[in-house]
Amino acid sequence: MSQAKGRIEIPLSKQDLREVTAYAAQCAEVVLEIFEQVRPDDSRPRDAVDAAWAFARGGERGKLLRDTAWAAHRAAREEGVTPAADNVARAAMAAASAAYLHPLADAHQVKHILGAAVHAARAVELLAGDNPDVGAEHLDQARRHATPAMVEVLKRYPDAPPGGGRVGELLRHLDHTLRTTP
Repeated sequence: MSQAKGRIEIPLSKQDLREVTAYAAQCAEVVLEIFEQVRPDDSRPRDAVDAAWAFARGGERGKLLRDTAWAAHRAAREEGVTPAADNVARAAMAAASAAYLHPLADAHQVKHILGAAVHAARAVELLAGDNPDVGAEHLDQARRHATPAMVEVLKRYPDAPPGGGRVGELLRHLDHTLRTTP
């Protein structure tokens, strides 16, 4: 870690960003169907996940990632989008924006790393009648998909921040589990 202008910076390579983005894309991809059943004519969340995968597999970090992340965010807010589909679109947005994880020792950066996973978990929870057991099972799957390299990046950051309602609870649970599971 280094300190610049009073802020602690975290070492973060392009490969680190690719690891985090691949994890986020994988987490978001598995729930895309939930959104697509509600809005079969809207490809914005899938486009964001595709852009995340392209970066994770060696593509450049640029306009496509930013544009698709914002488009997925707008898709979440469309009229008629269910709460579960909203969370899927937010997971897709988080996947595309994971490539923009900041190298700052700020607990809020954990949302860039784990946002796709926790929004995906919230989506399946809501789809199952707001069943927290379903969300917990989904987070356990997300934990198993985390690579050691991704977890090592996560551990460079402070613990997940307080607040955020149910999504915040899921975030803190997954963060704690990834940091403490060997």
